[in-house]
Amino acid sequence: MATSHLLAAAAATSTAASAFRRPPLLSLRSPPPSSSLRLNRRRYFQVVRAAETDKETKANAPEKAPAGGSSFNQLLGIKGAKQENDIWKIRLQLTKPVTWPPLVWGVLCGAAASGNFHWTVEDVAKSIVCMIMSGPCLTGYTQTINDWYDRDIDAINEPYRPIPSGAISENEVITQIWVLLLAGLGLGALLDVWAGHDFPIIFYLAVGGSLLSYIYSAPPLKLKQNGWIGNFALGASYIGLPWWAGQALFGTLTPDIVVLTSLYSIAGLGIAIVNDFKSVEGDRALGLQSLPVAFGMETAKWICVGAIDITQLSVAGYLFSTGKPYYALALLGLTIPQVVFQFQYFLKDPVKYDVKYQASAQPFFVLGLLVVICYLPPLL
Repeated sequence: MATSHLLAAAAATSTAASAFRRPPLLSLRSPPPSSSLRLNRRRYFQVVRAAETDKETKANAPEKAPAGGSSFNQLLGIKGAKQENDIWKIRLQLTKPVTWPPLVWGVLCGAAASGNFHWTVEDVAKSIVCMIMSGPCLTGYTQTINDWYDRDIDAINEPYRPIPSGAISENEVITQIWVLLLAGLGLGALLDVWAGHDFPIIFYLAVGGSLLSYIYSAPPLKLKQNGWIGNFALGASYIGLPWWAGQALFGTLTPDIVVLTSLYSIAGLGIAIVNDFKSVEGDRALGLQSLPVAFGMETAKWICVGAIDITQLSVAGYLFSTGKPYYALALLGLTIPQVVFQFQYFLKDPVKYDVKYQASAQPFFVLGLLVVICYLPPLL
């Protein structure tokens, strides 16, 4: 729910990459691929597996992405991206900047809900550092490690993406993962010192979120193999954790916060499902039980919109039950256009219109979070 950061450039050859040692907690090598995918891996990972240099790796990448590829889409890390050779643009693409805003917004929500945020230079600086931690660093880490473990799926669904195409080497990807992870954890520790916390709560939230991201993508747990558990974990990390970090930075967590962010994490489950439809072919081939694979496209569409809409209706009911009918009505009013866009775009074709749907409907979802912030007692 942000600014870019410096990433260490990896100039070592892939011979050095093969000698690169990783702690047991974050072993970045996947199990051997199934026989049905060995041909794909041989084709798209030929450069990495043959231990050639980074220059040779880039030379073997596909010449271009699908026709009409956009430079803007490439920088945001969304489908329809132009093929790129600039390593820094490729690094940025792997972090998927389009996914940062919910995390940034979550931090703002938590800071505002604390009731202790003031428009001073120090408070603004703290919040910006917290946004960088949550967005470019830890979300960038999450997206990069997810692409690393999804390289077999992407070799089927989107073989022109940076990792399966060979546009970026194994060593460069692993370096990026570690730099982003350590930068995020370091900023979390810095924020605890800056806020004068006796208990390093922001650091532990960062550790918890990073671990959740790892087990979401990596075997043996690989939570994304289970559509329900994986998508809820993703929703919680995108909505609950940054909110809690912003709240803890300026105040304390309250029962209201825990209840409301937990409810909104269910809506996050629905939002996460939106991204599963474009990967059905690869998920099915690798045995991943995403909801579109497990239930079929048609049923999964309704599960998706149901999770989003029922959550917001439940929050509206909660607001009404606590004696805040105007807040409840405001949230209902913001839910209606989301339903309209669901029928106009998503329910018609979740693959073709996923970007249009998210661009049109999610701003109203974000405004609904703003209504919740205004409800919270510290701001009344």
